[in-house]
Amino acid sequence: MSLDKYVSFATKSFALPDICIRIRSVLDNPRSSASDLGDLISLDASLTAKVLRLANSSLFRFPSQVESVSKAINIIGGEALYNLVMAETANTAFKYFDTQLINLDKHWFDSVYCGMVAKQLAKASNIRGSERFFVMGILQNLSELVIAKRSPELYKNYIEQDNDMLLGARQIHHFGFTFSNCSGTILESWKLPLVLYYPVMHANDMSRQAADSDIALLALASRVTSMQQNKKTDADIELFLEDIANNSGVNLDDVANAIEFADRETAKISMLIH
Repeated sequence: MSLDKYVSFATKSFALPDICIRIRSVLDNPRSSASDLGDLISLDASLTAKVLRLANSSLFRFPSQVESVSKAINIIGGEALYNLVMAETANTAFKYFDTQLINLDKHWFDSVYCGMVAKQLAKASNIRGSERFFVMGILQNLSELVIAKRSPELYKNYIEQDNDMLLGARQIHHFGFTFSNCSGTILESWKLPLVLYYPVMHANDMSRQAADSDIALLALASRVTSMQQNKKTDADIELFLEDIANNSGVNLDDVANAIEFADRETAKISMLIH
């Protein structure tokens, strides 16, 4: 089955919630304020509760209890708020494409872990808008669920095949594309911003890792996640391939700090959104 058919299946099966589009529109309007965002968030009681819990979490360490949505948005920031909404959307999408072939709880935890690592590596690299890496990390393997749901026998053959091929090469061998390429194309079809879908789409493209720091960092975060969360099979994975090392702007100390942060905070954020 072609990539386009999986993308079509994903986009027809799960529509991007209107709140994602509306928040993006408000953020992109220079005349909008935190109050405008607060009015949108307040229409959704569940999202309101999550925003307040996030503002009062250890991630922000605000000295007093935050009780209003507008104040929470001022603390979190508009882009981080958008990322929270996108993360919740991802969680909903993951549940929609649930399949017995994949442990959904582990898949979600690993995705959040990748997002946390990517965010911290981007901060260490002084990349502007590091918060967006949290969303990219979470969504990078969305398509694995889509593919397993749509083509269970093909996916089963993929996971059961035992060979020495690299993961990306094995995905291309079985499906004709990588999971990150499919995920990025789904995000593009959902009309998400270019800065979100483009690095995801090309995360396994080594030539682009050498030319684009966003792609290099996301690829590194994915490798770190595999190393930490799949220690039986990926403990010896090579983190700093030449192209990633040359363009990521981070070193082994930055990676160690990102791992420490993700180990400490992933479970909290996973439960906050889950």
